[in-house]
Amino acid sequence: MTTEEREAYADLGATTESAMEIAENSMDRVRELVPDETLTDRMRQKAVHATGDPEFQHLLRFDGAPVRAGARAVLEERPIVTDITMAKAGITGRGHSCPVRKAIGNGTELAERTGMTRTAASVLELDREGVYEGAIAVVGNAPTAALALADCIENGTRPAVVIATPVGFVKAETSRKRIRTVTAEYAVPVVTNVGRRGGSGLAAALTNELIHVASDARDDAVALSTDEP
Repeated sequence: MTTEEREAYADLGATTESAMEIAENSMDRVRELVPDETLTDRMRQKAVHATGDPEFQHLLRFDGAPVRAGARAVLEERPIVTDITMAKAGITGRGHSCPVRKAIGNGTELAERTGMTRTAASVLELDREGVYEGAIAVVGNAPTAALALADCIENGTRPAVVIATPVGFVKAETSRKRIRTVTAEYAVPVVTNVGRRGGSGLAAALTNELIHVASDARDDAVALSTDEP
């Protein structure tokens, strides 16, 4: 097993030889189910592994060459900003020097004053501070955070890339549709999914794959100057 593979499996929680073997076998099965030819295929593989659902590979949407844009942002050590703690906790600390922070907890006063959700208020507060400009913006849980981020983009903020996989039965699919519409209008690269499913684990896994692509680019194994896939 190569050093890069061991690091990737460690990101899945594997640290012992037995755990590494399980992680390796798991990824081998994923590669049998998902093509391994392009950068977007790598993201699809991570989505299938994170969800345990081979069909999830067909639910991802990529617009604006987000894998290369995200990897370049990692190499430039841009901030990674998640909506909640769970998504932040799932992002690897290896292979990059990007500051990682969460939005939740930054907009308490605004939420209390306006009645909006804490996640939406937190996104707006961080955007007021300029945190999302040029950042890797990750929304893994809260549809209202995705809607707030879409408003920020519409009002002039330009993240380097957006990963938006909010989950649930209320506003989740609507929020992702709005993210896709706004990012397309303002040429912001984005990864989303369709349907009700998603979640913080998925968002963290996709973000980690951007980090792995960046590591490969650093080692000249991947070129980031050409268009995807």
